[in-house]
Amino acid sequence: MSPNLIDLVLHVDRSVAWIFNEWGWVAWALVFLIVFIETGVVVFPFLPGDSLLFACGAFAATQNQPVELFLGLIAVAALLGNTLNWFIGRKAGDWLLKTRPGKRPLINPKHLEETHAFFERWGGWAVTLSRFLPFIRTITPFVAGVGKMRFGPFCAYNALGGVAWTAVFVMAGFLFGNLAWVKENFSLVVIALLLIPSVPALVAAVRPLLKPKS
Repeated sequence: MSPNLIDLVLHVDRSVAWIFNEWGWVAWALVFLIVFIETGVVVFPFLPGDSLLFACGAFAATQNQPVELFLGLIAVAALLGNTLNWFIGRKAGDWLLKTRPGKRPLINPKHLEETHAFFERWGGWAVTLSRFLPFIRTITPFVAGVGKMRFGPFCAYNALGGVAWTAVFVMAGFLFGNLAWVKENFSLVVIALLLIPSVPALVAAVRPLLKPKS
């Protein structure tokens, strides 16, 4: 039976195994496409990112698949995705951010505000560091494009972040995904992968509210 959306998110390890067993080589293209869209299309920040990379690493370990292929494929998808997102921000950012009476904004204003604050604090390094923050990583290259960040520096920060993000999560899955506790509690691992990276951004957003007003 094919996995539904909830299974895809909470049991992405089973979903990855099912997809590769059922679809063969097409599964490689699907993994590439999911990572590319999650990082490259600003309105799809909800697609699985960290958990998918972890699951791919775990699948490589348990099924004797070439982890080097996962590392290369995902890194290329992440780099191309962020580059596309930068171009979208550069060329169509103003139109996408324009308010439309009676219609919901295409981009969540809360995520956009958090990303602006993240850029204010970290500058160009935000492109690299945002890779490890769900939602923010999808919007950061878009904001960089809207802000007319030069393409050369963006590519450098993008490459560093994309390779580091891919290596950390794929290799974590490869090294630890085969452990009995991890396999039995994969949904908890997924939730942790979603929540833990978001803590710094949450703290940064809440800290100004806790400061005493002068």
